[in-house]
Amino acid sequence: MKPRLHCARLALFLCGCAAFLNLYATQSILQTFATQFQVSARTAGWSITVTTLAVAITAPFVSRLTGRFEQRTVISAAALLLAVPALMTAYADSFAEVLVWRFVEGMLIPVVFATSVAYIGDRWSGGTVTEVTSLYVAGTVLGGFAGRFVTGVMTEYVGWREAFELLAALSLMVGGFIQFLLPVSRARTKRVGNFWTGVFRKPLLAAYAVGFCVLFSQVAAFTYAGLYLGLPPFNLGPAALGTLYMVFLLALIVIPIAGRISKARPHAELLSVAAVLGISGSTLTLVPSLWCIVVGLALSSTGVFLAQAAANAFTAATARDNKAGVVGVYLTCYYLGGSCGAIVPALIWERWGWAGCVVLIIAFQVLTLLIALTGWKPAEPERGQAL
Repeated sequence: MKPRLHCARLALFLCGCAAFLNLYATQSILQTFATQFQVSARTAGWSITVTTLAVAITAPFVSRLTGRFEQRTVISAAALLLAVPALMTAYADSFAEVLVWRFVEGMLIPVVFATSVAYIGDRWSGGTVTEVTSLYVAGTVLGGFAGRFVTGVMTEYVGWREAFELLAALSLMVGGFIQFLLPVSRARTKRVGNFWTGVFRKPLLAAYAVGFCVLFSQVAAFTYAGLYLGLPPFNLGPAALGTLYMVFLLALIVIPIAGRISKARPHAELLSVAAVLGISGSTLTLVPSLWCIVVGLALSSTGVFLAQAAANAFTAATARDNKAGVVGVYLTCYYLGGSCGAIVPALIWERWGWAGCVVLIIAFQVLTLLIALTGWKPAEPERGQAL
């Protein structure tokens, strides 16, 4: 039984990798896209926005489309299919084609994400949900870093098309491992009521707001930090910007530890710590020193991923019998936040630069802290064991 449990947790870690490997892959090469397709850097940012918008649009309907199928099959099939739009992006002849394939990618990503979160909620209970969700989120950290790093380094030394070919190969490899390692899900009890039953209860509304703020902060920070660091006096190229995302690896260590520590504690405590980390890190990036900016982004991104782990665990634990509906709405709010984080700061960037973007980011992080302190009062999680 123990080896099976370890395999399940490793597989869910890989599910996180699969979901985020392609999602933000263009973030470190926006300037390259702008030059290649003769568009502005602001327009190039739509290569991120269309993907997150597609996720937001698709997420509420994933469970209705895939609920009749066994969860492991759904997750691994979607992870494998993610290779197709990645490969087609590599062969795109225009920026419009890039956007089309990035949108298709965004339609597949929530199948992995939503089904993985539902799998965790169905297989575990109580505080164990927080622990296992933290492993899943740690996988999203590695996937998010790997996607950005691969495209950044490959673009500078080989080419951006070859970068997307490699991402396609990695998607196939990760999908294969998920199919091999993830145990078949147990038969799910038949849900009663319609899709929207219990979706808009007050604690869940607070969780949706947290999801929006979390991804808004993350996408805004790393999209416009990349543009900022590409300008004088820093002048970082695609490879250096891709390497910058190594700051995510701090979260890879912190999140599983935090998940174990907070296993028997209220989710709001983890969310409060996350918000304070984010605010501190964002403030530090205002210092005009590359090392201060890197450390600030490391703290900020760690706070974002901790908040994501807390929100995912809270959502899964609070959803009751309608996990599918709740997870779908949460993902829509989460990725709408990401879409807004890519395009809303553009006007501020043009007028006030990086400092103006940081003020906006901190405002959303403060809002996350206020939600944790006033609007998010979940019950104490119970200690749970794997079913």
